[in-house]
Amino acid sequence: MDPALFLADLERKPEALHALADHLEAQDPWGVLPMASRFVLLGMGSSFYAAAVAAARLRARGIYAVAELASSDLLPAADGHTVVIAITAGGGSRETRAAAAHYRDRCPVVLVTNTLDGDLARDVEGGVHEVVDMHAGVEHGGVACRSFQHTLALLLALEPRVARADLDVPSLVRRAAVASQSLLSSRGEWLPELRRLLVGPQGTHVVAPARRLSSAQQSALMLREGPRVPAYACETGDWSHVDVYLTKTTDYRMLLLAGSRWEDELLRWTTERGSTVVAVGADVEGAAYSLRYAGDEDDDVRLLSETLVAELLAADLWATGA
Repeated sequence: MDPALFLADLERKPEALHALADHLEAQDPWGVLPMASRFVLLGMGSSFYAAAVAAARLRARGIYAVAELASSDLLPAADGHTVVIAITAGGGSRETRAAAAHYRDRCPVVLVTNTLDGDLARDVEGGVHEVVDMHAGVEHGGVACRSFQHTLALLLALEPRVARADLDVPSLVRRAAVASQSLLSSRGEWLPELRRLLVGPQGTHVVAPARRLSSAQQSALMLREGPRVPAYACETGDWSHVDVYLTKTTDYRMLLLAGSRWEDELLRWTTERGSTVVAVGADVEGAAYSLRYAGDEDDDVRLLSETLVAELLAADLWATGA
């Protein structure tokens, strides 16, 4: 793992997203998908974060879909109508390999990976029937950043395939590339202020709506994985039930990924208790700072791009040894 290479990986996001959009326009990545009416999405870490949001979106469209940690001892039963989608950027997490083996001879398993020569893709006895390439390129910094973004994009492409959703994923990916470039180009203006406001003695909290909870989880993970600072994720509505208590006794600092209808209660408590809130994606009254970027009025663009804010903060902290 290397902070300079991690930053270089982040700076390649727009280029990689445009290339992914080209690929999605030329070929349906889910053309390999067997016929199914039930989908089980499996992964660990950021792969699971993306899977959980994707499964929730499919359920909202009337499709049976669940996401599970590949390490679970309670994996869903499979029948003749089930397809398992196993996600591992590195291509060989031991938990995902075990989960794929669990479903061998029970149902088809489709592997989504950024490493086509990884253990799971090469293991003909491992239970994998088809492979979908993330097309994120080699992440030289050793941190799954572009692969997380590409995983989300590919899982969104399931919606027009299995739910007949009116969603132009290649266009969305291109808009996410523009949004990512906007954040990269303007970071000299906002990054020092975010560092000052969000980095405290008791860590950073990242909050997002349920439909984009993966953004909060991935953002917190980036702060833990790179600079190794305390960081925690929470859903906006649930925050008032589980995390509000910390505002009374800690130096509470929140990165709020805006857009939830439940923000009013959260902001009431943070204002009353003098907590620090930095908002991303909207102008939020009461926030110490509101960061806007190109395309942030589109919720799906937010989903595919907003983690770059915490990733750039993590890269900065990591590089300076903070």
